[in-house]
Amino acid sequence: MSEEQVKQQVREFYDQVGWQKVAGDLYQNARYEDLRPVSAEYIHRCHMRVKRHLKPRGRFLLDAGSGPVQYPEYLTYSQDYTYRVCADISIVALQEARTRLKERGLYVVADVSNLPFAADAFDGIVSLHTLHHLPLEDQIRAYYDLYRVLAPASTAVIVNGWTESPFMRRWTGLVDLAEAVGGWIARLRGKPAPQKKTKKAGTSPQKAAPTGTFVRKLNAEWLREQLGSRVDLQILVWRSVSVRWLRALIHTLTGGKLWLRLLYNAEERNPRWYGENGQYPMIVIKKP
Repeated sequence: MSEEQVKQQVREFYDQVGWQKVAGDLYQNARYEDLRPVSAEYIHRCHMRVKRHLKPRGRFLLDAGSGPVQYPEYLTYSQDYTYRVCADISIVALQEARTRLKERGLYVVADVSNLPFAADAFDGIVSLHTLHHLPLEDQIRAYYDLYRVLAPASTAVIVNGWTESPFMRRWTGLVDLAEAVGGWIARLRGKPAPQKKTKKAGTSPQKAAPTGTFVRKLNAEWLREQLGSRVDLQILVWRSVSVRWLRALIHTLTGGKLWLRLLYNAEERNPRWYGENGQYPMIVIKKP
């Protein structure tokens, strides 16, 4: 698949599927997050880790791959900036972002690996769960381009995901067991098993609605090899556990909220280890 085909696939997915509302203010893309009350405090605190590394105020904050700015915590990142510049490949995402930000936002259809902005233009940058959708070569270009448009003495915060998390790998057996037990309990309660999706007869692969996007996630060693000599970066924890881990192991009846508080405190004590070995790192880039 060519780079252009990959980007077209991502655009079609988010225009036609990912940024369509399914319930209230929730988007279809929210199914990739754990929105249960038992996890809400932990998820909120992880979201707020981004803000602590940004300048407290400025004129322009770039949101590279903004989507619709879908979670309330995301809005706080730019609350003391004059404008939040939302750049996204999806026009639907930008239309939805406008409903939240209104005159506080500026909206640009753009490829985050080839940004149409002048050097040193932004007092802060965030990019949340975006770069892993790019082809490998474009990921490298995107990091350098974000650095290019970042103003001196400013910070960019990029939340991404590793291909494989050593920390999550340790939990594989327990997660598999918890999911098996959960399925058994659901059957005892008479809940129907999830039905497999089947393609309708006569639907050609070319015209079928997009069901996902290209994802290429890498590791801390690769990132340092590519950027470490030219970019001042830190790899810290954003969140060390996956949504699958949360849904399998964290439940109200087993004290899930307490376990997540303990996990969060452990992440705070050793953010570099959990950033490099957990599921979702937070890449903090500073420009001198």
